[in-house]
Amino acid sequence: MVFHKVTPTAVGRGLVPNVFDVAAFVLVVGFLVLIVYGVNQADAPLSAVSTSAIDLSPWHLPEYALRTTLRMLAAMVWSLVFTFVYATVAAKSRRAELVLIPVLDILQSVPILGFLTFTVVFFMGLFPGKVFGAELACVFAIFTSQAWNMTFSMYQSLRNVPKDLDEVSQSFHLSAWQRFWHLDVSFAMPGLVWNAMMSMSGGWFFVVASEAITVGDTTVTLPGVGSYVAEAIRQQNLPAVGWAVLTMLAVIVAYDQLLFRPIVAWADKFRVEQTASGEAPSSWVLDLFRKTRSLRALSQMTSNALRGIGRWRLPLPAAPRFSFRLPVSARLMDALWMTLVGAVTLTIGWEVIRFIGESLTFADAGEALGKGMITLIRVLVLIALATLVWVPIGVWIGLRPRIAEKVQPLAQFLAAFPANIAFPAVVMLIVDFHLNANVWLSPLMILGTQWYILFNVIAGASAFPSDLRDAAASFHLTGWRWWRSVILPGIFPYYVTGAITASGGSWNAAIVAEAASWGSHHLTATGLGSYIAEATTAGDFPRVVLGIAVMSLFVTVTNRIVWRPLYAYAERHLRIA
Repeated sequence: MVFHKVTPTAVGRGLVPNVFDVAAFVLVVGFLVLIVYGVNQADAPLSAVSTSAIDLSPWHLPEYALRTTLRMLAAMVWSLVFTFVYATVAAKSRRAELVLIPVLDILQSVPILGFLTFTVVFFMGLFPGKVFGAELACVFAIFTSQAWNMTFSMYQSLRNVPKDLDEVSQSFHLSAWQRFWHLDVSFAMPGLVWNAMMSMSGGWFFVVASEAITVGDTTVTLPGVGSYVAEAIRQQNLPAVGWAVLTMLAVIVAYDQLLFRPIVAWADKFRVEQTASGEAPSSWVLDLFRKTRSLRALSQMTSNALRGIGRWRLPLPAAPRFSFRLPVSARLMDALWMTLVGAVTLTIGWEVIRFIGESLTFADAGEALGKGMITLIRVLVLIALATLVWVPIGVWIGLRPRIAEKVQPLAQFLAAFPANIAFPAVVMLIVDFHLNANVWLSPLMILGTQWYILFNVIAGASAFPSDLRDAAASFHLTGWRWWRSVILPGIFPYYVTGAITASGGSWNAAIVAEAASWGSHHLTATGLGSYIAEATTAGDFPRVVLGIAVMSLFVTVTNRIVWRPLYAYAERHLRIA
């Protein structure tokens, strides 16, 4: 063994910048400058945006794109924090799970307009007279379109941690805090990264609604791509819509190359397998930073500090221990907990019924339930069609990292494509060919949510262990036998996560899709989405509450009858041992 003496000169030479440091430094400084610019704009007085109109000149689109992207990145940071806390508590605590998962079902079904109605006044009141309050309201609205998908993904991963890895963490006597960072987050990372990409694209889908803030009689339109699209649609300006689409494509390609592709390449090391993967994803940005000298030395200090935090022995909820025979004290606590939850639920339900009953009748409730059934049929049919189309495509992409790199930005762009932009083509086709709006408006519901299935299937196929693929090849499993016995069981937990979020998102998108307009043409499809949209336009708040309550009821019941049993089946029979 040869020992090399490390001299101060060698250490100093390791900190001397090289040409790669210069390129990386330009990227880092440029990103920081953009953040500072966005923060300064958010600190402006509210009158600055209340009196200024959105300019449809394409020369303003770079600034609008920057403002929108910063809002979406801020929402993504808060979505990650929410995901780590909420998903972990739900997965680790059996009693908390009984409440948190149904609440999450309801949250993903509440329309984004419902969140804006109750949160705008709060955030605007925190910073009166400042744009920052409206910015916070917008960021929160985008957060509601990102967080639920990521939370479901991490919850599914935490419930399916391989038993052998769990036993290893126990043999090393890891604390709950250490297990969370060294096992739980690491195992959940591949799926979480792909769902973060999907959530970022999902934010684009609803950014049109979130950048127009209404407080009383005052409407604040925040500069951004979403408000630009809304103004272009209002003016029927097709060239402006085209410029907005090109801008979205450029922004998505930029943050795919600079953010998500490096993360995907970095997260590949967290795959659970016993043999090295034959083909690993790559990223020129990650390679650039790995070749730097001084920046890499500085980042190493940050990395060491984060590793130190991960080694803390903090008390957290322990992993669940399931048993069919609970002690008497545990059963008593369960009974008390369920009694408390039931009492709170009944109280809230009674207050909602009392509020609705003051101005509506049982006939109105029957109308909302009937239209809810129509929307439910649409959702189930569209999810089934999306499954047949995107599961085979997602598996094919996920098993080929090089193909995934090329498809990644395209899939993000398609997932980000707002349904509003498709309104001109769809409405004119329906009008010109005298088509049935109840049928042909339905695809708009799945336009932005089908990608949840695709992204989750890609994540599952990407994380599928290479040694299991090699074992299947050695047994000559091909065709339908390979699909039935190998890959479908392997991706099934990921598919269920994607189907749950796609289903909830489709209900949410029904408000936009079942009532489409372009100029003087207004088309409406019978369903719960158009019911809520019409009630919102008319200012009929009791019907808005009734519609949201019925939508939440349908989503919760569907999840309990269909998706939760599939979750439990995947957890019992399809987890990697």
